[in-house]
Amino acid sequence: MSTGPVTERRVASPHSSSTRHKRARRGKDALLAWGFLLPSAVVFALFLVYPLGRTVYLSMHGNDIIGRPSRFVGLSHFAEMATPQFGQTLMTTVLFTVGVVVPGVAGALVIVLLLEGVIKGQRFLRGAFALPFAFSVASASVIFSVFYSPGNSVLNGILYRLGMDQVPWLTSQEMALWSVCITTVWMNLGYGVLVLAAGIGSIPKEVNEAARIDGATGPRLAWDVTIPMLGPQLFFLIVISTINALQSFGQIHILTAGGPVGSTTTLVYSIFQDAFAYGTSDFGRASAQALVLLLVVLVCTVVQFGVIERKVHYS
Repeated sequence: MSTGPVTERRVASPHSSSTRHKRARRGKDALLAWGFLLPSAVVFALFLVYPLGRTVYLSMHGNDIIGRPSRFVGLSHFAEMATPQFGQTLMTTVLFTVGVVVPGVAGALVIVLLLEGVIKGQRFLRGAFALPFAFSVASASVIFSVFYSPGNSVLNGILYRLGMDQVPWLTSQEMALWSVCITTVWMNLGYGVLVLAAGIGSIPKEVNEAARIDGATGPRLAWDVTIPMLGPQLFFLIVISTINALQSFGQIHILTAGGPVGSTTTLVYSIFQDAFAYGTSDFGRASAQALVLLLVVLVCTVVQFGVIERKVHYS
């Protein structure tokens, strides 16, 4: 019995074609994902990465008379900040931030809790208290400049009719900063009312009904139930209000221009003065201060997330 030549045959793997198909599908999915991410990545690079890198570059260079980088100075701009004047600027920034965030958040919370007990006209009152949020910074600042004006101050006219002494709202070093704080709180109050009102609307009715059955009414209901349930909204409002206060500029520029005697010069306004005011064009020093401001914002945000966020109850 003769046997013919044995022919070798390759047995195709049943998974080879499906594996190639899966790899091709993954490649297409990855390409599609990068296609969707590319516009956002370009915007992120143009408006965040590049400006931040440019700021770091400028902070380490000196400038010529028109603001162009001329020489490498290393960390000298940061060393120049170790002065009592810059320390006063930081202290003013801290006082302004506290004077805006604390009464702003507390005021919005009190208003929302009081409106919660109003049966008729609740929506109208919420809209009325939220109205200041519709004003631009420039408009609100101009309005309050009329209120504070030394010559024909509306507020001083009211005090005069009440037999009280007039107040140098914007011309006194002791009062100017708090006058700007009042303006800023009024501008931001509407936003806080909207956020907290939405938070109260999201509280389940069963929670309040159960608390009332247990005897919690009035202030006790607000303190033990409503405020803890508003934890996420309050935390969000504190973080956003802090960042906005640290970046406030328009109202300071319009009302006091950093005066009198630098009593309202915050870190943001100091950056403006070094970079653009008086024709100085000292972009190196201004960029160094901008990096310090970025560090302050990051530290405040990290501390708030590490301390306050732990006490927030998410339902």
